[in-house]
Amino acid sequence: MLTKRIIPCLDVKEGRVVKGVQFVSLRDAGDPVELATFYNEQGADELVFLDISATHEGRETMEEVVRQTASTLSIPFTVGGGIRTLEDMKRMLRAGADKVSLNSAALKNPQIIKEGADYFGAQCIVVAIDAKWSEEDQTWMVYTHGGRNRLPIEVIAWAKQAVALGAGELLVTSMDSDGEKKGFDLALMKAIRAEVNVPIIASGGAGSAEHFYDVLTDADSDAALAASIFHYKETSVAQVKDYLRQKGVPVR
Repeated sequence: MLTKRIIPCLDVKEGRVVKGVQFVSLRDAGDPVELATFYNEQGADELVFLDISATHEGRETMEEVVRQTASTLSIPFTVGGGIRTLEDMKRMLRAGADKVSLNSAALKNPQIIKEGADYFGAQCIVVAIDAKWSEEDQTWMVYTHGGRNRLPIEVIAWAKQAVALGAGELLVTSMDSDGEKKGFDLALMKAIRAEVNVPIIASGGAGSAEHFYDVLTDADSDAALAASIFHYKETSVAQVKDYLRQKGVPVR
């Protein structure tokens, strides 16, 4: 079994890390550069930085904050939010990102996935999918703009298309579980795992070390991402990894 990854996420708004529940009621969680340094020392496998208001506000990702954050890291660093073009990707990679995360822009212009994969390699391109269960459709539907807009696109179909276009990794967030701390959406992750062969980062719902174990084993996700339980010191990356090691899950 390949080593499983634990990834803290920095949701950044106006230069500060924030966290909410189901994408709303945001509260301050600290300075991105300080938190990045802390997670780097804690043994995080990677770090994800999402400028959560860039797309909604129609502006570019905060390049200087990305540069400052990247300068503190010795682990892979993924940046997303407001990345719309190949030029935006180049800018973020020059600023210190190892990978770029595409969400709204990829849905608007799916060919941007192929352009990025062809230019930088698939390993650089992460497609982020915000998913919410629809009772009406009896499946998960895709949302954009920080969970504000529902699209008439089914999550599994979009995941398969993104991978076919060259996405090297999928970052899948369950909006239903986000910030609830009741566990990852295992059914969602299993449904996507059954259809794609690229690494899946599960996001939304982490509340305990057991939840990481469940999504990494039961749902066979490759990585698990969390924010609030790490930011507010409810547990640590080191504690989660210790628990996983005790349960026989390979971690770094």
